Amino acid sequence: MGPDRSNESAAGGASSGESEGAGFEVSSGTLLVASPELIEPTFSRTVVYLIEHNESGSLGVVLNRPSESAVHGVLPQWHDLAAKPKAVFVGGPVNQSAALCLGVVKAGVDASGIRGLQPVHGRVVLVDLDSDVEMMDELLDGVRVFAGYSGWGMGQLDDELGRDDWIPCGSLHTDVLLPGSVDLWGRVLRRQGLPTALLATHPVDVSVN
Repeated sequence: MGPDRSNESAAGGASSGESEGAGFEVSSGTLLVASPELIEPTFSRTVVYLIEHNESGSLGVVLNRPSESAVHGVLPQWHDLAAKPKAVFVGGPVNQSAALCLGVVKAGVDASGIRGLQPVHGRVVLVDLDSDVEMMDELLDGVRVFAGYSGWGMGQLDDELGRDDWIPCGSLHTDVLLPGSVDLWGRVLRRQGLPTALLATHPVDVSVN
């Protein structure tokens, strides 16, 4: 999505400690952090991991919206490999009846050419849920299963970025498997440079500010 890099370079050409801005190069592996002003319930305080981004459009999944559905109840064969809380996460509003899976390959594993794995960025891969789970267990540190995805048509994401609906940030492979109890929205913002990092202090309810 390669060797283990605890300070893995951020997607899009900026390190995780750099301030993000208009010059950020959005690409596969970029995190789209919802602006504090984006209050639409579907995407409020979400962090979207971009899987594909090209001139035809963009596709990603929300990393911080666990559902009440357990992986065991939907795809029991993937339960053991699923990262805690072992729930299906809501990847977005599009096609929620379909499952999509991201995984993180073990340190030193090159996913290129491995059947059932599609490299996305660094150690993050798209996993074919019809793959042999025992084989995947030898290759992956864990997986996250998503119901649905977030999609943008041609030019749509660029328009939303132009309105500052999203803050594009670099990703770490560890972001993909963080438990739903972790405030990923705040965590990603806090590791950016100033003034972006200050947005992490924005209250959920602005009336308390």
